[in-house]
Amino acid sequence: MIAKKEKKIMKTILIAGGAGFIGTNLTKRLLNEENNIICIDNFHTGKLKNIENIKSDNFKLIKHDIINPLKIDEKIDEKIDEIYNLASPASPPHYQAAPLQTIKTNIHGVFNLLELAKENDAKFLQTSTSEVYGEPLEHPQKESYWGNVNPNGFRSCYDESKRCSESICMNYYREYGTKVKIVRIFNTYGPYMDPKDGRVVTNFIIEALKNENITIYGDGSQTRSFCYVDDMVEGLIRMMGTDDDFTGPVNLGNPEEFSILEFAKKVIEKTNSSSNIINCPLPHDDPTQRKPDIALAKRMDWKPEIKLDEGLDKTIEYYKKIIDYQI
Repeated sequence: MIAKKEKKIMKTILIAGGAGFIGTNLTKRLLNEENNIICIDNFHTGKLKNIENIKSDNFKLIKHDIINPLKIDEKIDEKIDEIYNLASPASPPHYQAAPLQTIKTNIHGVFNLLELAKENDAKFLQTSTSEVYGEPLEHPQKESYWGNVNPNGFRSCYDESKRCSESICMNYYREYGTKVKIVRIFNTYGPYMDPKDGRVVTNFIIEALKNENITIYGDGSQTRSFCYVDDMVEGLIRMMGTDDDFTGPVNLGNPEEFSILEFAKKVIEKTNSSSNIINCPLPHDDPTQRKPDIALAKRMDWKPEIKLDEGLDKTIEYYKKIIDYQI
């Protein structure tokens, strides 16, 4: 399972959702490591502005929706070594606004990318989510926990399609020997997060910078664990580098746990904001606890290095630079 130590060679890497939040950070990291990068995005939630300034002969952008097959001889003429799949709406406002599109992306899209991986004998990394655990009856959540998910709720389009995507990956591994890797991403934040993303980090920072009321759903006692994006990208790359017979799933996230109320107060303090905190009813099926067990990830010699205070400072500075013309 331990990542192989091999001589560095240039690889051709396809990143689906490469113009999204984590995808952009991954694209730029792998490009800086002198790989050939093929970025696939339909710009449903990804942003062209995230990557349009990339000037490199090793970078190719293809506008494409992975719901439709992507044939090598049509748009890609290189042999692909690795595929990272980050192509899915990930925030509740986005996937609840397009539930069927989300389901198709996480099912049809995964089939299409796995076919591409099979044709190229490429490694395939599927980014699943902590939402596969639903409203957990186990805390912290281990990969062996099967979850407690409402299959008919407003969040089920995302939760259940991500659970299904894991099944699709494992059956490609069993039936075809496809080299699949599955990671379950917990709350991640940092530069290139869309300020209108609708998740707690962006909401609180933008509201605080504008001195608007910070909205907390429920009493704020629900907990989350926040992982800075540089740590997450490192985890994805470490997972891709593991032995071919190691599929995961592996939790990637920061096990340091904060209540939402505690987090809101921290954001107000760091932004020197005059915002007040107001409370609204909890959304449907909003989980009350999120904390990853990362014992398995540590066996890849991975753990988060960036503390919340440092990561928040970097993220707030990023939003200060873009807030005037985006909000």
